[in-house]
Amino acid sequence: MSDALQRPGLNRRHLLQLTTLGLGAGALAALAGCSGRTGREVLDTFGKLDFRNPLHIPPLAESVVKDGQRVFDLVTQAGQSEIVQGGKADTWGVNGALLGPTLRARRGEDIRINISNSLEVATTLHWHGMRLPAVADGGPHQMVEPGGTWSPAWGIDQPAATLWYHPHPHGETEKHVYKGLGGMFIIDDDEESRLALPRHYGVDDIPVIVQDKTFNAQGQLVESGRVGVGMLGGTVLVNGTAAAVLAVTAEHTRLRLLNASTARSYNFGFSDDRSFTMIGSDGGLLAQPVPLSRIMLTPGERAEIIVAAAPGEKFTLRSFPQDLGVADSRAAEVGAQDKLEILELTAAATLSPSAPIPTQLATMDYPDPALAGDMRMFQLSDNSINSKFMDMDRIDLEVKAGATEAWGVINAHNQPHNFHIHDVQFQILSMDNQPPPPELAGWKDTVYVPPRMTIRLLMRFGEHTDPVIPYMYHCHLLWHEDMGMMGQFLVVE
Repeated sequence: MSDALQRPGLNRRHLLQLTTLGLGAGALAALAGCSGRTGREVLDTFGKLDFRNPLHIPPLAESVVKDGQRVFDLVTQAGQSEIVQGGKADTWGVNGALLGPTLRARRGEDIRINISNSLEVATTLHWHGMRLPAVADGGPHQMVEPGGTWSPAWGIDQPAATLWYHPHPHGETEKHVYKGLGGMFIIDDDEESRLALPRHYGVDDIPVIVQDKTFNAQGQLVESGRVGVGMLGGTVLVNGTAAAVLAVTAEHTRLRLLNASTARSYNFGFSDDRSFTMIGSDGGLLAQPVPLSRIMLTPGERAEIIVAAAPGEKFTLRSFPQDLGVADSRAAEVGAQDKLEILELTAAATLSPSAPIPTQLATMDYPDPALAGDMRMFQLSDNSINSKFMDMDRIDLEVKAGATEAWGVINAHNQPHNFHIHDVQFQILSMDNQPPPPELAGWKDTVYVPPRMTIRLLMRFGEHTDPVIPYMYHCHLLWHEDMGMMGQFLVVE
């Protein structure tokens, strides 16, 4: 037995609990506080996880059409969830104890969402990736007090995409997301519907909401120590399920990958290194499908992929070590060297036939760079942007409605950061003056910015104006956001 396993604070019950999670010696050492520069060792659960729990598929949220609006009713609430062996965890959820239903609406629809807060603290829900009025955005200016209700309404006017919703209270976002608030928001449109793609929700079109968490021997959710990027957990959940198994029933399965972790990045691939096909990014479908064997997603990013299976096959979705551009001495600290099992896929003996993946997907209406004018610059450093920490009473910039702008984002820090902008989807023009790889060539709202790299973005702002209520831009590593790595902008006439 290793020294870490003999530590007084790690008794036989702790060992039994960690073993049931399928964690290897490296993970046990890390959770035991093993020695090292940061006190954190590399996790490796490859081949060590006992996949035994059917993957939970979040239900589609019920809605009614009233006075020309599709209306959803959501409740943020506290509850208990039996996630790992040992006991029940105190969690938060939307219309349930953990996470929430999948909202689904179609381009051209008007929607209203009634959010009632039954928690004992104020919270809010932000519609990540959505184009909508600032008053409906769900940022820190739209808090819902305990016992209160907030009813934002807007028209859906953007392409089919995999979006999501999560809380956004200033200084508390990490905790509220970690406790379990959040869910997927799928937009449909006519262009996507005409394509021969898997789209039977929960059958061959699967939400894959990936989060990492830490549990104690009693099964309780624990806020672990924050180092570098924030909290890194040793247990990976998919849709709130630990050690999850997906029963594959079709030749092609569409996985809507969402990194809903507060700090951890994932480098997704499969255990047998099979290739898969990426069809969509944050803001919707790509122009053409992209064959890949790995796709890295940092917190807040999404990717739609299609994976093929043969009858009777069994393979796993994994997160492989990744190059986050940090110094070797920091790689373990930020989780870049971790090897994590995510989800087992088990194909039935007989699979439903699937159509070939289309060779052309979406029409990309990118803005003209010549219309952008001077580039705005944003420097990320030490939990600040342009040497300023978030101030709810300060507007950092104003943007004209309908304007095309170019933004340059540079990570001048030695830590990983990414960059998310509310209300817009952007095109990545360059990464250190080089064109982006194909998987980053679509519409994005969140992008990873490695240390010492400059990324140029091009975007066209919408027509929703408000002289008072701002949108946000920030790092989506939520501890960094809570520490002040966020700014505000108005869209004005």
